[in-house]
Amino acid sequence: MGKQHIDLNKKTILVTGSPGFIGANLVLRLLREMTGGTVVSLDNMNDYYDPKLKEYRLSLIEQAAASSPVKHVFIRGSIADKALVDRVFAEYKPAVVVNLAAQAGVRYSIDHPDVYIESNLIGFYNILEACRHSYDGGETGVEHLVYASSSSVYGGNKKVPFSVEDKVDNPVSLYAATKKSNELLAHSYAKLYNIPSTGLRFFTVYGPAGRPDMFYYSATQKLVRGETISIFNYGNCKRDFTYVDDIVEGVLRVMGGAPEKAVGEDGLPLPPYAVYNIGGGTPENLLDYISTLQEELVRAGVLPADYDFEAHKKLVPMQPGDVPVTYADSAALEADYGFRPAIGIREGLRKFAEWYKQYYV
Repeated sequence: MGKQHIDLNKKTILVTGSPGFIGANLVLRLLREMTGGTVVSLDNMNDYYDPKLKEYRLSLIEQAAASSPVKHVFIRGSIADKALVDRVFAEYKPAVVVNLAAQAGVRYSIDHPDVYIESNLIGFYNILEACRHSYDGGETGVEHLVYASSSSVYGGNKKVPFSVEDKVDNPVSLYAATKKSNELLAHSYAKLYNIPSTGLRFFTVYGPAGRPDMFYYSATQKLVRGETISIFNYGNCKRDFTYVDDIVEGVLRVMGGAPEKAVGEDGLPLPPYAVYNIGGGTPENLLDYISTLQEELVRAGVLPADYDFEAHKKLVPMQPGDVPVTYADSAALEADYGFRPAIGIREGLRKFAEWYKQYYV
């Protein structure tokens, strides 16, 4: 499918889920590189993990906004609040919407299903409806909706690498089911209302000021406290780890290239809809990843050189909802946008360890 170029400069861009991990890094990049326009951030600042980390990211955004030609507006609220979402769209009339707001986490979804339905389904529906009505009265409306999906949609697929052409009808967690639902809902709205939309399946995103529930972060905190880290599936896991800067670069490129609108033989819109993987394309063995993390934590001075790592590791069975391998085929992203993630785990974990030392120690 062809792409319609969108110049992001001087546009109004809505980023939900900022100051979440990916959202904050995306907003910071927009504030640095746009020559004008408005970035609207929307987030409910919930306590799924320590809100101080979100406040920290928000402070970085506010610092960057102070010297940027781009206006930044932060709105505290939930995308599950339809009246709020409608007000934001009515007041700011965003040209590009990046929906990153979602309840994340596979294991958390097992015990807290209600928050996933609220944010990932009802909230995303509210975004889609607001995009639909942005065209009312002949308005230009939303030129491109970009939204976060997840590698979790691949479930227990045995074929690797995972391709967007693969069937993803067998989710192994509620979280994965909500993300697949997002893709289906976006497709139907693209078909019915001609809303250009692109879904991005993120693969295990990591980096400085990331999510504390992610393994690299939670393992670091446990090691610092002298606790034992659990290594699932006895270490027989491979993950396509993707450094946050690569994710943001991919999102930015996609934002600027919306699926082209076209009409089919039935006289109805062909859905201007696409889905891409964003992953490193080089799955890392979990034990190798942990070894690299340990080396970088020592190098950064987070842990002492004589730290007994073996005494603080425990091999355990696979957890419900987890999968043994994630592996992205990002060929379509490279073909359409000229981008493939390239930052390796050594460089990425070094940056995380150095940030951790500065932030905590």
